[in-house]
Amino acid sequence: MLTIKTLLFTIAILAVMPFHNAWCSQDIPVAGTVTMADLGSTSCIPCKLMEPILEELHGEYQGKAAIVFVDVAKERETARKFGIRAIPTHIFFDKDGKEVWRHAGFLEKKIITEKLDSLLQ
Repeated sequence: MLTIKTLLFTIAILAVMPFHNAWCSQDIPVAGTVTMADLGSTSCIPCKLMEPILEELHGEYQGKAAIVFVDVAKERETARKFGIRAIPTHIFFDKDGKEVWRHAGFLEKKIITEKLDSLLQ
């Protein structure tokens, strides 16, 4: 049986874990769904600024589109596969897996939602 101390410790660990770990390291694009891939690093400032936006999008688009984070410092092969030269780079794929748009640098949530919504129509 869980003790209160064990439960509190587990909650504390989960609270400090970066949220994006739950949705990184997936195949890109995610088969059969609209995908937005954010290729960045946990140590770059613009990437850190994108994290809360991506967390919101992950929740808002759950079941409709895949929001995927890739830490290019840890997944160098994926960075090479997509020809990443600057981070963060955001790549949008339609449901058939075709790359339809790419942007390097910070990207406002409004622009992301407009792109995702247009791909979901």
